Order: sequence, then structure tokens, then C-alpha cells
Amino acid sequence: MYHLSYLMNSNTSKDRDNEYDLALKNLFHGEIMERASAARRIGRFKEGRATNLLARALRLEKDPIVINRIIEAMGEIKNAKATLRIVELLKKELEKPEDEQDKTRLFLIIESLMKIGDKRALEHLGILLSSCDSDIRKLTESAYECIDPNWKVNLAKSNKI
Repeated sequence: MYHLSYLMNSNTSKDRDNEYDLALKNLFHGEIMERASAARRIGRFKEGRATNLLARALRLEKDPIVINRIIEAMGEIKNAKATLRIVELLKKELEKPEDEQDKTRLFLIIESLMKIGDKRALEHLGILLSSCDSDIRKLTESAYECIDPNWKVNLAKSNKI
């Protein structure tokens, strides 16, 4: 019985590895919707080892839909190594006039940074606390609460220095 159970788990593990490998292949070599779907599947695996590959795909990717799926996948994986790459996208988006910013991308960036929970993101999210878009402001406040529950106290302390 033990042997059969081991074989079943071994096959499940192989299936999972095959699915993961196929998703990685599609992320770099598929058509647009295949790449977007692959990014989403990779995020569902929640494998930290995928973070560097997703970051590489993000640097190469031009399609906005695929970029958004990669941002989501990085948030699902919750690896702090993704923080700075996502922050780069945030900075790029914030360089645009507010009425030209991609609100969907901003939401995905904030949500992913919130899931990752890396305090390095806070200084970059700060500008969104004064966004004209009330939904973005509220989500940013939620991100601050999630990443650093004492953010208001810490901010007040740093302003006194």
C-alpha cells in the first residue's frame, strides 16, 4: 500500500512539473493569450523559483494584458524578490499624467505589493495616498495597513525627525 501511494504522489509530482514546464515554455514562446494564461498558471503554483523567470518575462514582454498577468502572478507567489521589479512598473506608470495612467495596472500593482508584504514598497506607494482616484487611495491605504499596521505612527515619527 505504501508503495502504491508513493507512486501516485510521484506521478502527481511529475504531472505538476510537466504543467509548470509547459507554462514556462508558453510564457516565453506562446501567443499573447497563451502567455497571459501561462503567467496566471505559474502564479497558481506559488513557487518562489518562478520569480526570477517572471521578472525576466516582464522585462521582455510588450503586451499590456500579459504584463498585467505577470504582475498578478508575482503577487500570488509572494516572493519579496519581485518587489523591486513591480516597483519599477509603478514608477513607470506614475511618470505619466494621472489621467493617462492605467488604473487597472495600478490596482494590480498595489494588490500584488500588498500580497508580497515587503516594506520596501511603502515609500513608492506613498504617492498614491494622494491620488485623485478615491479607489486607488483606499486600496493604497489598505496596502499600507497590510504591509505595516503601524504605518501612520511610523510616518508621524519620521516626519518629526
